[in-house]
Amino acid sequence: ETPLLCKQVVERWSELMGPMVAGMTRSVEVENGVLRLRMNNAALRAQLFEQRFELVQRINEKMGARVITDVRLLG
Repeated sequence: ETPLLCKQVVERWSELMGPMVAGMTRSVEVENGVLRLRMNNAALRAQLFEQRFELVQRINEKMGARVITDVRLLG
């Protein structure tokens, strides 16, 4: 993990997740490999929680490196 790749995950959030998820995400942060997402939509938050391991894998594949190791979903 490098600070540049972490920054790119944040900057490319819409591209990585699509406009619907990006539009419902209030904030995106990456620190020490942990992706922290804040969103108001409880249903989306629950869905992403269930898919968090796939989410980590998908983001890392799209980034071409192991940038994300865990996901934290916050209200």
